[in-house]
Amino acid sequence: MYVVESKAGAIGCMILALLFLGTWPAVLTFLERRGRLPQHTYLDYTLTNFLAAIAIALTFGEIGSSTTLMPNFLLQLTQDNWPSVMFAMAGGIFLCLGNLSTQYAFALVGLSVTEVITASITVVIGTTVNYFLDGKINKAEILFPGVACFLVAVFLGSWVHRSNAADNKAKLGSLPYKAEARAQGGEMSTGKAKVGSAGYLIELEGRRSIKVFGKNTYIGLAMCFFAGGCFSLFSPAFNLATNDQWHTLKDGVPHLVVYTAFFYFSLSCFVLAVILNVTLLYHPVLGLPKSSFKAYFSDWNGRGWAFVAGLLCGFGNGLQFMGGQAAGYAAADAVQALPLVSTFWGILLFGEYRRSSRKTYVLLAGMLLMFMVAVGVLMASAGTRKEE
Repeated sequence: MYVVESKAGAIGCMILALLFLGTWPAVLTFLERRGRLPQHTYLDYTLTNFLAAIAIALTFGEIGSSTTLMPNFLLQLTQDNWPSVMFAMAGGIFLCLGNLSTQYAFALVGLSVTEVITASITVVIGTTVNYFLDGKINKAEILFPGVACFLVAVFLGSWVHRSNAADNKAKLGSLPYKAEARAQGGEMSTGKAKVGSAGYLIELEGRRSIKVFGKNTYIGLAMCFFAGGCFSLFSPAFNLATNDQWHTLKDGVPHLVVYTAFFYFSLSCFVLAVILNVTLLYHPVLGLPKSSFKAYFSDWNGRGWAFVAGLLCGFGNGLQFMGGQAAGYAAADAVQALPLVSTFWGILLFGEYRRSSRKTYVLLAGMLLMFMVAVGVLMASAGTRKEE
C-alpha cells in the first residue's frame, strides 16, 4: 500500500486536490448553462466519481506488501471494522447532500459566491473539529490565523456578490422593457451579445436549464448554507473512520487505511446520489421539466463533460484524504480555497464580473488575495501524524 509520509508529499496532494476540486463545479455549471438537466448531469458525474475511488483503491491501496497494522485494500474488506466503515459511509452521505445542493445553488447564486460561502463554513466548522480530532498535530498559532483569513475573504466575497448583483440590475434596467419578459418569451438576440452585457444575461437565461430570473435568491443562499454544513462534517467523519479517535474498533483490529475508507465513503455517496436523482427525474424542483430513464439514457449532450467532472471530484477527494492522513486533516482543509480556482474558471468561461463596476473589481481582487494568503497559511500549519 502506498503511503504519503512526507510533508512535501502531503502538500503536493493538497495542491492537486485544490485544482481538481475547484474545476469540477465549473464543468457542472458549464453544462447547466448549455441547457442540460442537472439530474442527468449528476447521474453521470456520480458514476465516474465512484469509479475514481475504485481505481485509487485497486492501485495505491494494493501497491507493496500488506502488514498487520496497514493491510492492503482487498484484505481489509474482509476484516471486522464496521464501526469505522459506518463513519466513512456517513461522510459520503454528507458529501452527496452537499454536492447535490451546490449544483442548484451554482445557478441561483453563482459559481464563485456559492464556493465562497460553502468553503467558509467548511473551514470554520470542519477545520476546527479536525484540529482536535487530530490531536492538535497542526500548529495552532498558524492554523487559526489561516481560518481568520478565510473569514475575511468570505465577507469580501459577500460584498462582491452584492456589488455584482447591483451591476447586473443596472444593466438589465437599462433595457427598454423587462428582461424577464424578453427571456421567457424567447425574444433573444439573434447575434452574439458581448459577454457581461444585458443582452448576454438575457441570452444566457434563455438557454440554461435552471431559470433564475424572478427566482428568490434566498433559496440559493439557503442551499449554500446547507451544503456548507454538510461539507464541514464529511471530512471529520472520514478522519474518525481512518484514525478511530473514539476507540470503536475491537482490540487487534487495524484502523481503516485511507483507501478502504475512501471506497466506502464513495460507495455511500454513489448509492444516495442515484436514489435522489432518480427521484428528481420524476419529481423535479425549481420549475425544471420532468424527465425519465429513457430520456436520461438517450441524453448524450455533454455526457463526456459530466464524466470528466466526476473523475476530477473523485481524484480530488482521494488526494485530499491522502494528504490529510499524512499531515493532518485540518491542514488538508486548505483545499477549501477552491474558490480561487472556481472564480478563475467563472471569469474565463462564463464571463462572471465582465463589464462590472470598479468597486466590484477591487472587492474581487481583495477576495482572491485573501484566499491565496489563507491557503498558504493553512498549508504552513501542516504537522506530521505520529503512529500509535
